[in-house]
Amino acid sequence: MKKHVLFGLVAGVALMAGVSAASAQDATEGEKVFRQCKACHSLEEGKKGVGPSLHGLIGRQSGSLEGFAYSPAMKAAGVTWNEENLTKYIADPKGFVAGNKMAFAGVKKEEDLKNVVAYLLGAAK
Repeated sequence: MKKHVLFGLVAGVALMAGVSAASAQDATEGEKVFRQCKACHSLEEGKKGVGPSLHGLIGRQSGSLEGFAYSPAMKAAGVTWNEENLTKYIADPKGFVAGNKMAFAGVKKEEDLKNVVAYLLGAAK
């Protein structure tokens, strides 16, 4: 099979599956984006900073980590941290949970946002 035909088939399959190189999530790149989060958050169990530890975040209820002083808004939000909610929160923390204490405007670049969420889905289990 000629290379251009094979490439066309691969590209067609990728498009049908809704996958493109530009939109793929990259946890390795997400780890780089997470560096800005490290000023306040740790992935180590029990190690809190200005923000709570993100260890065990996936599947956890918002405002529920013992030993951290969450805002009333975060405690009352009733959010379960999963891919969809993390994406919304990291993009716009104040918009997603109005009244929370996190002093971060959010990750605005879509690629960085997808990548940091991919990283957290693996690292914050």
